[in-house]
Amino acid sequence: MTLFVLAFFGCLTLLLTQIGEVLSKVPPIIRAWRRVRNELRRGGPGRPADDPPAPAAPGEAGD
Repeated sequence: MTLFVLAFFGCLTLLLTQIGEVLSKVPPIIRAWRRVRNELRRGGPGRPADDPPAPAAPGEAGD
């Protein structure tokens, strides 16, 4: 019985550690995705700075 309890808590600790690792990577992924969207909206890095911004697509106005 003791071995079962130890194994259960070991698995629970491993699961919580893995969930923490995944959740710690979510904010950088969201920031990177926003940077990609902004670059696509502006036309990319090769576009001259004096160009006016590209108009937003009809579905993206509420983002």
